[in-house]
Amino acid sequence: MTGRAVRMATLFVTAATVALTPAPACAGAVRDSVTESLSQRLFPLLDALARDPAALRALKGSVGIPALLEVRQARRAACGQDPLCRAQALIWTAVEADHIARAAATLPGLPAFDDGRSAQARRELEGVNVVVRTYGLGQVPPYPQIDGAGMIDPQERQARLQAADWLSATPRAQSAQALDPGIDYALALLDVSDRIDAIGFEPLTGGANAAAMARARTIDWRRHRYSALIVTGVGPEVVDMALSPFGKYHLRLAASRFAQGEAPFLIVTGGRAHPRATRFAEAERMRDALIERYGVPADAILIEPYARHTTTNLRNASRLLMAMGAPLDQDALIVCNPGQSAAIESVQFVKRNQDELGYQPGQIGRRLSPTELLFRPSRASARIDPRDPLDP
Repeated sequence: MTGRAVRMATLFVTAATVALTPAPACAGAVRDSVTESLSQRLFPLLDALARDPAALRALKGSVGIPALLEVRQARRAACGQDPLCRAQALIWTAVEADHIARAAATLPGLPAFDDGRSAQARRELEGVNVVVRTYGLGQVPPYPQIDGAGMIDPQERQARLQAADWLSATPRAQSAQALDPGIDYALALLDVSDRIDAIGFEPLTGGANAAAMARARTIDWRRHRYSALIVTGVGPEVVDMALSPFGKYHLRLAASRFAQGEAPFLIVTGGRAHPRATRFAEAERMRDALIERYGVPADAILIEPYARHTTTNLRNASRLLMAMGAPLDQDALIVCNPGQSAAIESVQFVKRNQDELGYQPGQIGRRLSPTELLFRPSRASARIDPRDPLDP
């Protein structure tokens, strides 16, 4: 029997062989390092809750929560073994998310967030919904050319739904399964879709960035005009093209500017965006080119290999500047082509940040030339938002 035949045969197992509700998370639970890392990255509040038995018990015992969880369980059980129905049943309604968010806000000992635990809980539950709808139910994502599952065989979609269903019911240590299976179901959907992009380079302070991070601890920032040069990405549209034509132009600009000695670091930002699921992270390729073509020292370059949009280029560069200990009241300099530079300066970009991020990742300053803008990062950029599950 072929692999596909085996997978499709298993979709029709009887209800007697598959539990309708998840087993207790403590029964035979094992550590899954990939899912664990993905959970911590996407759902920091829900993950912390799962690791704190007292807080989890308190949440489950909060007014209205036991009945809410029973309704969710019954909704899923009513689907029998229909994978699509069971996926739909895991969507958090606005009322359900509101109850969980308000209860989570009152629990002691959990991490703090800049706009509060309640807002973070809503973001994380909305993130679960985004993953289930996009990778399970086939909803078209905001950027369909680079996000989502793409055009896949209907039988393959069914197989992914069934596998995610089983995985969400198979005990995993330190998981939120004891609260609700939807969280692990979303994590499993990303896993079976091979879209665990969000943990591809963790921890970002290590790896290719380790030398620059170590050097950052020795920097007298005020001796430099700029904290860093932020080199934005322009993803290629051609399969197996490592750097786009515009990307090569950005690197020439950045290398020339860096040679003037006004900034101690270059931050190159660009993820696995174009074309969909490309094997290249643009920031890695930009780093290689800066070292090999332009002789820039490796300890002067930081990669930000997740961003797929100009909004998140700046948000994620801000996160790196904070991790480096750079003063947030010191200008960084954005270096890019004239068209992108003009777009970043525009009022439309302010609106786009507000619409897509919910805040401004930093303050856009004066445009010094057609290819350079001043930028001051904002602490709000540290906010984790799994509604973009590939780059939260």
